[in-house]
Amino acid sequence: MITRNDTNLQPTTSSILSDMIRIEETTGHRNVLGGSLLPCSMEPLTGFYRTGCCETGPEDQGSHTVCVVVSEEFLAFSRSAGNDLSTPMPAYGFPGLRPGDHWCLCAPRWQEALEAGLAPPVILEATHEGALQWTSIEDLRAHALDA
Repeated sequence: MITRNDTNLQPTTSSILSDMIRIEETTGHRNVLGGSLLPCSMEPLTGFYRTGCCETGPEDQGSHTVCVVVSEEFLAFSRSAGNDLSTPMPAYGFPGLRPGDHWCLCAPRWQEALEAGLAPPVILEATHEGALQWTSIEDLRAHALDA
């Protein structure tokens, strides 16, 4: 449900929650624990397909499958590795990330951060099973917020 708010349209909290439940029930994507893939973040809107979920497909060359909670240390690491996630890019609808934001991270970048000792925490229920092509379930569990 969209409500009119003077000059722009904004979704209501109930419509966002309804959309998140619908996404979970209809995608058929599985998480690394074998269950239904849960949404990672609706704000900022994340995922390769910008659905809020870390789902993947043939077009997703980077495998945006790991749902993480970013920290200042990780954002600095990513910037130093050539992927600035903190600077807004309005032309692409990207607000820039701040510490504490949830984000669908490329699995190879998460593995790289792990090897550097800077892997951000993971939300397993929102991490797509495709991440297991790049990293182990043991490493993901060791960095899980929800385990």
